[in-house]
Order: sequence, then C-alpha cells, then structure tokens
Amino acid sequence: MDGSMLHLIELFSAPKEFKGPVRPRVKHLELIEGHGIKNDKFAGKNVERSVMIVGNIAYDIAQQHGIALEQGSLGENILLSFDPHQLSLGEMIQIGEAKLQITEKCSICTHLSAFDTKLPTLIREHRGIYCKIVQSGVVTKASSVVLL
Repeated sequence: MDGSMLHLIELFSAPKEFKGPVRPRVKHLELIEGHGIKNDKFAGKNVERSVMIVGNIAYDIAQQHGIALEQGSLGENILLSFDPHQLSLGEMIQIGEAKLQITEKCSICTHLSAFDTKLPTLIREHRGIYCKIVQSGVVTKASSVVLL
C-alpha cells in the first residue's frame, strides 16, 4: 500500500457521560497501553478492543446508496483515508506517537440499523477494525499513519 495514500481524516471519543448515536469529534486522543483512550467511556473494558478504526470507504458506500451518515456514526475513534479491512489481524500501525495492533474486524451491530436497515449489509466488509494499544502516545489530526 502506497504510504502517501494513508492519512488520518478525523478523531472521535465518547466521554463517560455521552449518550447518542454519533461520537463527538476531538482534537486529540491520548492512547494508553493496557487501558484505552483517556477519558473515553469504553477505556479499561476490553484492551483488545481499545481503539476502533474505520475507513472512509464505509461512509462512501452509505452515501452511494442514499444513506447520509455523519462522521462518527459508525462508532469509530479514528477515521482513515484507506480501508483498514485490507490489513490482516496482528498487523501493526503507528499513528502519531502510538502503536496499535489489529486484533479483530468489527462485527455488524444492530445500532447501525437505526440509520438505515440496509446499512449493516452494505458495509459488512468495511465496518472497521479493533486494535489494542501496544505503545502509548498522543494522536492528532496531523499525525502520520504508517504501516509497520
């Protein structure tokens, strides 16, 4: 994969008190090895699923089928310019100071049907990936994305 094609589009995090269908945008994420995203409501629950990464292709597919989705609707923490489903389980990604290891591909969850009943099927192969944090660090929109 051409390194010039890999870039970060947006960052999202849901604080503990957040309730809603679209995760709020944030200026940075502080990724903490063995814990998760600082101040995120899912931190400390499952370190194998600490960070969710989605490729913009999922939003493109939805739009092509007339489904208007706001970024953050798919539950992602990091939205990237490429489809992370092209990567294999166990592969490593460095984003900014942090290093992540891909642990699993996201399953289709029922909350996606709230946006449109066709959405889960349409993005099944592009839903996103979960990663564990193997090196703590801060990620910003200006952070570089490197496949290791």
